[in-house]
Amino acid sequence: MNLRLGIDVGSTTVKLVVLDDENKIVYSRYERHMSGVFEKAAEMIRALRDEMGDILVQSVITGSGGLSLADLIGIKFEQEVIACSKAVEELIPETDVAIELGGEDAKITFYGSAVEQRMNGTCAGGTGAFIDQMAVLLNTDAAGLNEAAKDYKTIYPIASRCGVFAKTDIQPLINDGARTEDIAASIFQAVVNQMISGLACGHPIRGHVAFLGGPLEYLSELRKRFIETLNLEEENIIFPENAKFFVAIGAAYLAYGEKHVELGDILAKLESADAEDAADTKYLKPLFENEAELTAFRARHANACIVRSPIEEASGAVFLGIDAGSTTTKAALINKDKEILYEHYSNNDGEPLEVVRSILKEIYRKLPKNAFIGRSVVTGYGEGLIQAAYKIDKGEIETMAHYKAAKEFLPDVSFILDIGGQDMKCMQIRDGAISSIMLNEACSSGCGSFIETYAKSVNMSVPEFADEALKSKRPVDLGTRCTVFMNSKVKQAQKEGSSIADISAGLSYSVIKNALYKVIKLRNNEDTGAKVVVQGGTFLNEAVLRAIEIILEKDVVRPDISGLMGAYGSAITASDDYKEGDVSTLLGIDEVDGFEVQTSNARCGRCGNNCLLTISKFSDGSRFITGNRCEKGAGISTEKSELPNLYKIKTKLLFDRPSLSKEEAKRGVIGIPRVLNMYENYPFWKDFSRSLASVSCSALRPTRRCIRRAWTRFPQTQPAIRRRWCMVI
Repeated sequence: MNLRLGIDVGSTTVKLVVLDDENKIVYSRYERHMSGVFEKAAEMIRALRDEMGDILVQSVITGSGGLSLADLIGIKFEQEVIACSKAVEELIPETDVAIELGGEDAKITFYGSAVEQRMNGTCAGGTGAFIDQMAVLLNTDAAGLNEAAKDYKTIYPIASRCGVFAKTDIQPLINDGARTEDIAASIFQAVVNQMISGLACGHPIRGHVAFLGGPLEYLSELRKRFIETLNLEEENIIFPENAKFFVAIGAAYLAYGEKHVELGDILAKLESADAEDAADTKYLKPLFENEAELTAFRARHANACIVRSPIEEASGAVFLGIDAGSTTTKAALINKDKEILYEHYSNNDGEPLEVVRSILKEIYRKLPKNAFIGRSVVTGYGEGLIQAAYKIDKGEIETMAHYKAAKEFLPDVSFILDIGGQDMKCMQIRDGAISSIMLNEACSSGCGSFIETYAKSVNMSVPEFADEALKSKRPVDLGTRCTVFMNSKVKQAQKEGSSIADISAGLSYSVIKNALYKVIKLRNNEDTGAKVVVQGGTFLNEAVLRAIEIILEKDVVRPDISGLMGAYGSAITASDDYKEGDVSTLLGIDEVDGFEVQTSNARCGRCGNNCLLTISKFSDGSRFITGNRCEKGAGISTEKSELPNLYKIKTKLLFDRPSLSKEEAKRGVIGIPRVLNMYENYPFWKDFSRSLASVSCSALRPTRRCIRRAWTRFPQTQPAIRRRWCMVI
């Protein structure tokens, strides 16, 4: 009997399948490898030999983690798209689209005249590992998440592009008492949204759709979310038997014609192979070569200190600044000399209103009777909510608050990098003004939560985890990767003997590399200029602070109130805005004591978006609305502007030009897309076509229907062609 063995080494699992002469599965096994690919593969081959004997097999290895294994044991490697397509061709040839979900990868394959596959690249949001991470937040596993989702009633919007952002969406839901069943279903819906919007990118998923991969086999509710979202009919749903083995089955099909080997020989090579030969782990220079270097580093940064004054000695007007961040809440109270009287920094645990309430109560308790709050300013992620709830005088743009604070420490600052829990801001300063601002949008892999997540995974606080990094002699080079991808890299480094200190130091390097090169996309270290200020709570971590100095090859200034800079800058704004006799509109102590908020959800229904609104009603009867995409959701009436629409005038001047009639344009019509410099150049092309006898020129406004037609005609790797052709087809 001719037996063929397919081995699929994925990002998190290993799959084995043995086919006989009639292409029937005679053996299969599926297990997580926990980054120990060689050990798990040897264990599974040994179990196969124990059950079937030392049989002869033809074998092919595939999968994202299979190449190094194939090289070491001398077995042919095949790309997984080819292996999967082979299995689809043999077992479910009617498939038009295959949706495959793995541990750290996600793929959509479109079958037709040519096979086109789209898969995730630098982000693992919306994969099996993403589901595992979200399940931990609900104190369950993926199977428990699936069971809970069966009884859902409401779907909440949850970010799926980034696992860290998703946690921010989920934590408030948990705090507000949202049903676990609803959160579980919402997580699955987020995965569906990521797959369709992030990978399909407008390409219609229609016809016969096959669902492949472990998560889609084990999680029935995830399949259900896909089916409902795609509006698939029963006859168009393909859920094949052994869906989790499909890539391994394809590898077994492709093994036909390969040389025969005994399982014992494969096992011997696996057991004798040195896994370090295939290891791609690299190492970086230590953060500090010796204790003296660390001491000098700390002494230098100790110079960037703010002046403080006891709050009990305050008199007259004082100024309050609050920074309501994504994961933390900060506050600073200063006097007219910009000395700090009171400071606060803490996690908000999804309850920013309650944290601010406790801050205000503490300030009022400590503030002398001959002192009063003259002005108050709030900035940050929760600016609107905090301002509305506590009647704070003004909201300030984050970048301006941070710039004002930075100038107090380095008046001629040229570059400011602020890294918070889930966001980062980069400001370049030219001639005393902010010349450019860059922020992270869809990825938070260079933010503070990135390190916090790993610290918790080893049962350490962030300060303890950071202190370990300072002792590292061989920091692991983790590169610039998504937090989900990096889980595997960290596990692999641990398998190879890296200590927690080495991993902590490596993560510190990665935070900075992600921030500078992946998010900000810094091309040259000289672009930062000579005067660099770093701030944000993340830079209280000395390992991260040292990493940026090593990478930029220059000393930086880290204020001792690094985590309070947004609040301190807001307090400075309040001081600058103050006029003699002003008294802040901030709630008084009695109002703060009696402050209450009730939160509810409702659909807007005032336009086609039908936004899911979160309505916060305060004890004084006022309310604050979030979740709205336009003014209607917030109950704000819009009035028609009397100002001229300059874009409309410009468009008319450019495109409202006479064209040849159909009878006159005997040689046809030239279609020009309204994109890029075609706006400015259209008058030239219009006159040029008229100079050619019997040729007309047209530049129609693109429509959604036209653009969708273009998306379906060109593959993802040719976006420029799509954009150009969307006006021509």
